Amino acid sequence: MSDNNPFEPIQSTPFQSHPRQNVHGWERIGSLAGGVLMMGKGLRRGGVIGLAQLAIGGMALARGITGHCSAKSLLEKNRQNLDNARARIEQAGEELSRMKANAEAATSTATVTGNDSLVSPKAGL
Repeated sequence: MSDNNPFEPIQSTPFQSHPRQNVHGWERIGSLAGGVLMMGKGLRRGGVIGLAQLAIGGMALARGITGHCSAKSLLEKNRQNLDNARARIEQAGEELSRMKANAEAATSTATVTGNDSLVSPKAGL
C-alpha cells in the first residue's frame, strides 16, 4: 500500500466556518424585531403571501441572530473595489500631471532648428 492518500480532508466548510459579523447594534436589533414581526404576520395571514412573509421574516431573524448578512458583505466588497479603483485613477492622474509638468519643463528649454521633417524629410530614406 502507498502512503500517498489521493483524498485530502476538507479543512472547513461554509457550515463549519463562522463568517465575520457585519451587522451590529441597532441594525441587528432591528433585524431581530422585524424578523419576529414578519414571521408572526406570515403565520396569521397564511396562503402564499403569508408563506413569503414567513420566509422573509426567517431570513431577517437569521440575520439578527448570526450578525452576518451575505448581501451586506457583497456590497461592502464592491464598495471596497470601487474605492481601490478610485485610488488607482487618482494616482494615475497625479502621475499624468507630473509627466505633463516634466514634458513642459523639457520643451521650455528646447530650441527649434527650423527643420520640419514633414515638409523636408531627410534625404536617403
